[in-house]
Amino acid sequence: MESFLRPTDVIDYEDPDVRALAAELGRDAEPRMVACRCFEWVRDKVRHSLDHSDTRVTLSASEVLRHGTGLCYSKSHLLAALLRANAIPCGFVYQRLATDESGSSFCLHGLNAVWLPEFDWYRIDPRGNREGISTFFDPPREHLAFETSLPGEGLIDQVFADPLPVVVDELTRCRTMDELCKALPDWKPL
Repeated sequence: MESFLRPTDVIDYEDPDVRALAAELGRDAEPRMVACRCFEWVRDKVRHSLDHSDTRVTLSASEVLRHGTGLCYSKSHLLAALLRANAIPCGFVYQRLATDESGSSFCLHGLNAVWLPEFDWYRIDPRGNREGISTFFDPPREHLAFETSLPGEGLIDQVFADPLPVVVDELTRCRTMDELCKALPDWKPL
């Protein structure tokens, strides 16, 4: 579990602001409640960039916290940092989704998996609620933002200790949300 607890350049929970928020959310609670608080804070307090027409591209947990915005990938980076700072193992999970009705192109949707000893890995989706999309923390039931139904779509079952390189590369390379939306990361598991 060590790799699911460590800080990285992207999961930078040693940043003073990230650490302070993690301490506030972790105060006087058992791990399951802390996980719920962290999830709900990121889901509800960090704006999803596309839902709010924010052009900034954020990557690291500290950037997401500082700007209060991010795509699903970035929001999952902040959630992982908050959980790891509270000594709760957290990893990354992805769904592969069609970007159109015909399933001719695909992109990844980023979410998290948190280790809850009584449930094993439990997937949580901090994307943010809006009309037609609603996610919850309700172990053992998982409430993800998107259903998969088209050929080529699906949940990638592996829990990754680090964000996929293709995600980090695109979030690093793209300077605006318009640029990123034209190059959303995709990954085909072996």
